[in-house]
Amino acid sequence: MPEIDSEGKNYHQDIKQKSELFFLKGSNELGWGMKNRLSRIFNPRDGRTIMLAIDHGYFQGPTTGLERIDVNILPLVPYADTVMLTRGILRSTFAPSVTKPIVIRASGGPSILKELSNEEIAMDIEDSIRLNVCAMAIQIFIGGEYESRSVINMTKLVDMGTRYGIPTLAVTAVGKELTRDAKYFRLATRICAELGAHYVKTYYIDEGFETVTAACPVPIVIAGGKKRPELDALKMAYNAIQQGAAGVDMGRNIFQAESPVAMMKAVGAVVHENETPEKAFDLYNTLKSK
Repeated sequence: MPEIDSEGKNYHQDIKQKSELFFLKGSNELGWGMKNRLSRIFNPRDGRTIMLAIDHGYFQGPTTGLERIDVNILPLVPYADTVMLTRGILRSTFAPSVTKPIVIRASGGPSILKELSNEEIAMDIEDSIRLNVCAMAIQIFIGGEYESRSVINMTKLVDMGTRYGIPTLAVTAVGKELTRDAKYFRLATRICAELGAHYVKTYYIDEGFETVTAACPVPIVIAGGKKRPELDALKMAYNAIQQGAAGVDMGRNIFQAESPVAMMKAVGAVVHENETPEKAFDLYNTLKSK
């Protein structure tokens, strides 16, 4: 039998136990496991995240810059807060010793040759558990041909994730026929949040983006979208953060940059250090020249 210690005597009655609210908006009532996963995605120091999105191949194949994940992407991973990718790439290319939090692409179906809104949930919750992911991402096509299917897919994923403490990221997709304005994005992001998404990925717009973040009761991260000049991408990230975004989920504006590692560090300066786009661009050029 182990030796039994005497009962403790110092209970610090003069110090009240802290009961602090969680640092992410709209997340106070979530369970411990879900908050712990969100705390790995979002830096608790500033409530922000830099997600490296490399899941493009799930519907459009070997995208420029993603031809070889092992060569082009793995060197970038240390500079990201989290990585968004598919389970196939995770298993085939990432070493199990990688400790970066993973956001797994959980939806799929059609390719760029078909109607993209015709997606389904493409993996079981058990596989998300086996892969130890921090969140599951699913596409939502508000205004798309299969809008209702995508929304119901999201609610099913939210229900499955809630049972096991895994957050759901709703990704608002925009077709060519839809208007990219504040009214649309207020609608799309609010629907996702109302139906249970724990955070939302959407596009930045020049006019009215602050109303999109204000109207959404859960954190918003912005999509990088198409490749743009590095300074323009840094300006977009800066403006989004200043207008209420909780981070960026960039892909092509990182891995298609002339110097992807330098761009990762420059984006990090904007998101986590509140650096101006111009100074972050100077940092990018300095790092690129080394």
